[in-house]
Amino acid sequence: MNDVLLDDVTSLLDGDFGDDRILKQISRACKNNEVISNYERNYVRKLAEQYLGKKPEIIISKKPENIAPIIPDVVMPKIESYEQTQTLQSHTSRSSSFNLKNPKLILGFTSIVLVVIFAAVLSSGIFDLSASNPASNPASNPASNPALKLSVEIDSSSYYQKDIISINGVSTNSNMVNISIENQNNKLVWAEQVSVKNNGMYSTLSLAGGSGWENSGTYTIKVDNGSETKSITFSFNS
Repeated sequence: MNDVLLDDVTSLLDGDFGDDRILKQISRACKNNEVISNYERNYVRKLAEQYLGKKPEIIISKKPENIAPIIPDVVMPKIESYEQTQTLQSHTSRSSSFNLKNPKLILGFTSIVLVVIFAAVLSSGIFDLSASNPASNPASNPASNPALKLSVEIDSSSYYQKDIISINGVSTNSNMVNISIENQNNKLVWAEQVSVKNNGMYSTLSLAGGSGWENSGTYTIKVDNGSETKSITFSFNS
């Protein structure tokens, strides 16, 4: 996987596409087998689709039904039986036998207790990943507002050549949204189809620059989910 990513990064650097600093950092990480973030992978993929002619990956996901949590089977540890001998043993011998066998019994019962507690936590929903994920926390998730069906936001009001535009928003009544950017002459300069996550939110990245981005002016981002369209503008300096 890193070999394909390295090939794309090398081609982008040779063609002087994208941010050299970011691409060189990703290239170095590929060669040294370092961890590469999803943000960096998506950045290279979008540049490759735009400048290297690669086809975009379209993943259509369905909102899952209410699925009951999967409770792992409780595996009972096998406790080997042993025969009690009738031979009289000294106090020292009995104490040594007790010390050797008791930890095994304690460890076995401790494992059972931990598995049962973990299963109970999963079934009760106490272990909720949304507590550590702000995007899925209803208190900070715009998708929790039933009146909000479609929205679009960007991370800045102005961009320059080769800047990365971060686009995100909410679409609570569709599994997919179509996002496009038009220049000041209403000419399409970029488009992408993005999947909506289970929490009703979507996000993607776009690179400011390329064909249609030759002139400065006011550019418009449009988002369409099949039933309504939202738009937002930003200023671009070529």
